[in-house]
Amino acid sequence: MSADESNGSPSAGEDAQEEGSETRAESPAGPSALSDSPASSDAAASSATPPAAALPDDLRTPWSWGYLAVFLAFAFASLLALDIAFVVFSMVALHATPAELQKLATSDARYVTARQALWFAALMLYLFAVVRFLHGAPFWRTIGWKQWRPRSLSPAGAGLACLLGGAVLAIVVSMAAKLIGTKARLPIEALFQDRQGVLLVMALAVLAAPLVEETIFRGYIYPVLARTLGVPAGVLLTGALFGALHAMQLWGAWGLIALLVLVGVVLSYVRARTGTVLASYLLHLGYNAMLFLGTAVSTNGFRHFPPGP
Repeated sequence: MSADESNGSPSAGEDAQEEGSETRAESPAGPSALSDSPASSDAAASSATPPAAALPDDLRTPWSWGYLAVFLAFAFASLLALDIAFVVFSMVALHATPAELQKLATSDARYVTARQALWFAALMLYLFAVVRFLHGAPFWRTIGWKQWRPRSLSPAGAGLACLLGGAVLAIVVSMAAKLIGTKARLPIEALFQDRQGVLLVMALAVLAAPLVEETIFRGYIYPVLARTLGVPAGVLLTGALFGALHAMQLWGAWGLIALLVLVGVVLSYVRARTGTVLASYLLHLGYNAMLFLGTAVSTNGFRHFPPGP
């Protein structure tokens, strides 16, 4: 991934293809221009889509419900394949017992972060292949990482505002979580028992999660929901899906899961208002970074941790 692609500006070598892809993706010819899939589910979605001329520019993507369903199926299948591969490797190479497998899968930060990183890589490679080769479009710009043109601030000022806004959101959510409280021991707490585990989770949550999750939720999923159901419903539903993805980490703490859904709604709202995934990514990055800064402070620099289960 080149530096100019990562900020939403595709490389010069893609300009010719980009021109053609934008013509296809943004053509005002009608709803059928929004999807090149012949699937009946895409046809049904197109019939409910408003005229292309009335669509915001950031919602004009060349995929619709059929492609989205295939992506969700791939996400589930790839995660299942990773789990099966882990079980086979652990039993054959490590001679792990079922009890040891359970412990590794729930409390070993090395396994959990490696599994998540591999899954993230598989999802991003899948999306890249579909957008770049199947649709013939430049990846980053087509999937929502468009150039940001803020109205009242410079791009650098707006980016800094999003980072600080994410940090403030993390503080507000943390305070609300303390007020709500929970008596349940959260599954994610098993990963925060030593310095190595926290640093591995931190690296994944700050370096990879905002990039991958914003590309998937606000870049690939949100445009389909918003142009079919309307922007408000798209924002709410995308936020709910985002919270649901993280629900297993907080299982049993329903108030905390609701707070995470709210965070997802805020991220989707920022994406909708700005028209670019870059804004929600910076907000997400500031949010995660502040959470782990708080963890560093509360553990005295990752030196003192609560007792394990």
